[in-house]
Amino acid sequence: MSDDQNKGLIGRFLAAPPDSVGKTIFVAVTLCLFASMVVSAAAVSLRPVQEANKLKDKQLNVLQVAGVYDPAVDVAEAFAAFEPHVLDVTTGEFTDKFDAATFDDIAAASDPELSRALDSDPAGIGRQALYRVVYLLRDDNGDLDKVILPIHGYGLWSTLYGFIALEENGNDIFGLQFYQHGETPGLGAEVDNPRWKSLWNGKKLHDDDGALQITVAKAQSAAGPDHHIDALAGATLTTVGVDNLVKFWMGDQGYAAFLAKLKAGEI
Repeated sequence: MSDDQNKGLIGRFLAAPPDSVGKTIFVAVTLCLFASMVVSAAAVSLRPVQEANKLKDKQLNVLQVAGVYDPAVDVAEAFAAFEPHVLDVTTGEFTDKFDAATFDDIAAASDPELSRALDSDPAGIGRQALYRVVYLLRDDNGDLDKVILPIHGYGLWSTLYGFIALEENGNDIFGLQFYQHGETPGLGAEVDNPRWKSLWNGKKLHDDDGALQITVAKAQSAAGPDHHIDALAGATLTTVGVDNLVKFWMGDQGYAAFLAKLKAGEI
């Protein structure tokens, strides 16, 4: 029997040159396993921090779109002025089936029991959650001041997630803001431009006959300037996406039932 055979598998491995194929593969696999363990441990340990930052960012965007953000005031403290409610989209009424503070309406869109597949899908979202978390802001007298509604839809490269703020009558727009998207910097990403966002203030969703007329386009429609938002320069498909998603969520498949209750003063 040869000396190599007497050494056994481990002995032969240890005796092999440092640059041998076996030792090279062993070191590479060991490093990969160690790195994956470090990354996994970091991901698990940082998850609570990430979730807290995600919640803070969402609250910040609600404050900003409602026009009440003050850098000098803690975000969580300022956000406490808002009333979160889980809205049944189909009925336009609030439900107590879920806790509004923890309900994830984006995740609900993937749950067959909490969502519906869309035959007509201009917003490009595939499935629509039947329940959404909306926010009410009241004035010092306790009267409804603003309503913040979550919206989302596909642009050119990504799904845009944001909020639209409406006055208490459910028709006058106070503001629109996206907090997550992957549109092209300098083009579609101009949805974040303060100048463009300011164009939404004071616009109206419906005309005097109750028809949904809000439009994001280059040319003004026959409905007139009260319902027109200028298109994003050089970003035709993102503009179409924003136009589609706003019309979808403000229309019959979206918040129409809820907006009717707002108009009637039932909220």
